[in-house]
Amino acid sequence: MNDLESQESSKLVMPIKNYEQFYQFYLTEHSNATSRRLHFAGSTFGLLGLGAAVSTGKVRYALMGVAAGYACAWVGHFVFEHNKPASFKQPFYSFISDFRMYSDVLRGRISLKGKEFDQI
Repeated sequence: MNDLESQESSKLVMPIKNYEQFYQFYLTEHSNATSRRLHFAGSTFGLLGLGAAVSTGKVRYALMGVAAGYACAWVGHFVFEHNKPASFKQPFYSFISDFRMYSDVLRGRISLKGKEFDQI
């Protein structure tokens, strides 16, 4: 999909009326397998940073986890998906969806091999 097609698909799906519609849109913005893997790694870094911050009392670990998480996600979008992160459109829903997608990967509903292997 080229940039114009990506922009057109985003326009067709917006405006979002509820969270379930947003999540379906979010998944279309995360169809590239490498991007999905980067998002999964980024969410893992974020959770590890949060865990380290809680266990040590050092906030910098949480900040490092967030920075690493967003770096992974943004590389996924700009380099592999060729679209803008959903967090630019809906930051709150996007944050929730990052961890919903993470959970769906862990439960085998979303594949890191590619969208053709999804069970959702």
